[in-house]
Amino acid sequence: MEFSPPLHKGILLKRYKRFLADVLLDSGEEVIAHCVNTGAMLGIKDPGTPVYLSYAPSPNRKLSYTWEMAEVEGTLVGANTARPNFLVGEALLQKQLIPFQSYSNIKREAKINDKTRLDFLLKEEGLPDCYVEVKNVHYKKEGLALFPDSVTIRGAKHMDELLELKSQGFQCAVLYVVQRADCKGFGLASEIDPNYAKSTLKAHSDGVEIFAYSCQLTPNGITLAHILPLEF
Repeated sequence: MEFSPPLHKGILLKRYKRFLADVLLDSGEEVIAHCVNTGAMLGIKDPGTPVYLSYAPSPNRKLSYTWEMAEVEGTLVGANTARPNFLVGEALLQKQLIPFQSYSNIKREAKINDKTRLDFLLKEEGLPDCYVEVKNVHYKKEGLALFPDSVTIRGAKHMDELLELKSQGFQCAVLYVVQRADCKGFGLASEIDPNYAKSTLKAHSDGVEIFAYSCQLTPNGITLAHILPLEF
């Protein structure tokens, strides 16, 4: 995906109230940016961090700027949790993801019960339906991309639901989009959320597939790169 126009660079002053960030742009203007990521944002939210914002003024928006990336140790890291779903949807349509190339019919926001929708439902004649849940990853520790960076009750619930769907004969997969290019593998942050790690390991051992893709990021755009080895 490409940013048009390219992103605006600045310095993060503070992130607050989960959804807001004060940024001093290189132009000298101080602005308030929308923070889509409501998690802990470990490692990318420290004041003084170089950040990149998209700009999309609209009468329907309270804030014209959105926080897209942070620069940490010389590496661009995606901060917008809405981007992975877009990247995966684009890649599925273009059949760029080898594990899912056999599927042609792609449905977004697939409802599985009264309380849960999963990100994608893939269909193809002669194949079992495949549910795909997408997770955003930015946290890195000792060379590994790790998920989650805060406790996620919803994430563990998704894993349990995918496991139930798998037991009913569906194909199920979780695709972790690592919005950075400097990780050697992907693992679970069990010290942050042991319950999520337990649910994920159980689901994986019982047939729920897990894939992690790194990304290439520039101020002009983001692209999925290559599969990362699983380290668990």
